Amino acid sequence: MRTVRIGTRGSRLAVAQATWVQDALHNLQAGLRCTLVTIRTAGDRIVDRPLRAIGGKGLFVKEIEEALLADAIDCAVHSMKDLPAELAPGLVIAAVPAREDARDLIITRRSGDLASLPTGGRVGTGSLRRTALLRRQRTDLEIVELRGNVDTRLRKLDAGDLDAVVLAAAGLKRLGIEPQHASAFDPREFVPAIGQGALAIECRAGELESVLAALDDEATRVATTAERAFLARIGGSCHTPLGAHAVTNHGQIDLNAVVASPDGSRAVRGGSAGAYADAHDLGRKLAEDLLNAGAEEILASLEAPFPAAPLDHP
Repeated sequence: MRTVRIGTRGSRLAVAQATWVQDALHNLQAGLRCTLVTIRTAGDRIVDRPLRAIGGKGLFVKEIEEALLADAIDCAVHSMKDLPAELAPGLVIAAVPAREDARDLIITRRSGDLASLPTGGRVGTGSLRRTALLRRQRTDLEIVELRGNVDTRLRKLDAGDLDAVVLAAAGLKRLGIEPQHASAFDPREFVPAIGQGALAIECRAGELESVLAALDDEATRVATTAERAFLARIGGSCHTPLGAHAVTNHGQIDLNAVVASPDGSRAVRGGSAGAYADAHDLGRKLAEDLLNAGAEEILASLEAPFPAAPLDHP
């Protein structure tokens, strides 16, 4: 019996995602034995500073990719939105399973949505993209820098430290959490992070690819290919509030994207549509369109790191 070592971060959500992959592989391959290997990343260890101040989302990936390259694990399960535009040399995304809900949710202590929050209400998020998009809709809100897992963020809300938090719908669904007061943002207006709601199963090139490919969902792979091509061409970093989200229907892709200033005062938006076969070119072309429409100016203004607000300590 072949054993496949699946690398994962140790958070409850990461383990839940990796366990789903483990179970799916067991169901597909009767002669396969899968074990989970927990890897603590720099992003997990450093929780007292914003991600953009310590290197960005790639800190959730680096040690796991090193374990892959060192043959300490055979494959890894990532949240697609944590993956940098370029993978480490020698590694590939072997499978992109069917996507969960890609939208952002605003979760409030009382019934209502963003518009119903009090003037000066405190909203928690650790995302520059969410901060910028929130500020475009409500300039009066106090945006509180928030790190930690889903449970930690929801506890701060329950304790009364915050009036609302913004979280990804996908993570809550995968954990089986159904907040009492939650409403979803329109993804065309409040554009999700690139890859949000999707998983990426990574392995060494030429190894396990054919086995893992059984978990691939064509529509999700095509959609995230367009989004990640946009990311690669736009040249954004952890200091750039940007999002891109593609939906697919009958062999066609509809891609929407936004690049904003951190304070939300400026936003350049655009959209494009095309065939599955054009996913990569579609993403790159939309990035070029936004750059020409003013995103390049926003990016140039962010060459010096945007000053991070202090974390909301207990």
